[in-house]
Amino acid sequence: MKKTVFKNGVVIDGTGAEQKLDYIVVVNDKLIEYVGPESEYTSTGDETIVDAQGGTVLPGFIDSHVHMMFEYEPIEKRLTTPFSMMYYKAEKYLERTLKAGVTSVRDALGADLGVKQAVEQGYIKGPRLQVSINALTITGGHGDGYQVSGQVLDLLPSNYPGMPDGRCDGVEEVRKKTREMLRAGAEVIKVHATGGVLSATDHPEFTQFSLEELKVIVEEGRFRKGVKVMAHAQGAEGIKNAVKAGIHSIEHGIFLDEESIQLMVENGTYLVPTLLAPVALLEMADELGMPQSAVKKSQEVIEQHRESFALAYKAGVKIAMGTDAGVMLHGINLRELGLMVDYGMTPMDAIGASTKTAAECLGWEDKVGTLQEGKLADIIVVKGNPLEDIYSLANTENIQVVMKDGQIEKNLV
Repeated sequence: MKKTVFKNGVVIDGTGAEQKLDYIVVVNDKLIEYVGPESEYTSTGDETIVDAQGGTVLPGFIDSHVHMMFEYEPIEKRLTTPFSMMYYKAEKYLERTLKAGVTSVRDALGADLGVKQAVEQGYIKGPRLQVSINALTITGGHGDGYQVSGQVLDLLPSNYPGMPDGRCDGVEEVRKKTREMLRAGAEVIKVHATGGVLSATDHPEFTQFSLEELKVIVEEGRFRKGVKVMAHAQGAEGIKNAVKAGIHSIEHGIFLDEESIQLMVENGTYLVPTLLAPVALLEMADELGMPQSAVKKSQEVIEQHRESFALAYKAGVKIAMGTDAGVMLHGINLRELGLMVDYGMTPMDAIGASTKTAAECLGWEDKVGTLQEGKLADIIVVKGNPLEDIYSLANTENIQVVMKDGQIEKNLV
């Protein structure tokens, strides 16, 4: 098997270490074989050379919160689109995400086991997937498509083969529904612990599920398959319940307070902030035909979201990058890093949140997230240096090379 050598670029390895000059990264088959000074590597002369042309070599980025099976659309379009179209659209979303430099994702509801296997077996191009199948929610809560008109309109269809409906109430229903998700192939359990921005019959600060119900979800995942739980949790009380129940990661975390932040630090709970979601939704509100209730809630939460993120970062909460892509467009994922920096994070920490820490959040730190020998060869080359201009990553034209599993999926150099 021919080796591939990435050279002539600054190397940021994702570990948090300082950027390296005159370093190369050598790939042998699917694995990284060498990361170090070019002067200490003996070339055979048969390697394929990827010339970074003075740009930057980084690990493939990881988005810890996406919805690969949809993009938000006007209601009329959703009502007139045949069911199976979502699979063909998802193929484009997956490829767009990969070419944006995101080589691994955690799907927070929507992608089933067949989609994951289609990527793994090479039928379609896309990032490596960790799937939750569908989210657990209470009757009338975030994720229940019941509208004020009395009609039901879900963002994503449920209750078809391989996709159990996520609505459940009471300890025994919750236990059974968790088991159904595990049976369908869930690698992480997703639960809606609070209301949300896009749901018509609740508010982000509304608390969903009791502490006892949340503990049962964690128990079922941990004791049956060692599966962790991710919680959509925006209001402070719902966040506290989730952390006390032993949930692994808090998604969004809009209304964090000092007590919830301290609980997260003490329990090692991850925060996946998805700062981009309300920002992008407001930018596209007219185009997407968003209901005014969602527009109003998006406007309400942006400043609070900024403050909560800054407080969590300052307190030392473990932060993993996630975007909620699907709620808005796929392929603009790396705008999230710019918002992280705008809200107080250093550029190097934003990169670390999107590589090393995100890999740890997914439990994949042994194989992806950093440029280290023995790990899978997920590598990107970007124009310029994101430490100097973090927003340069948001322009997909600046993502010059994308390699996943040792295979080059995009090459503009």
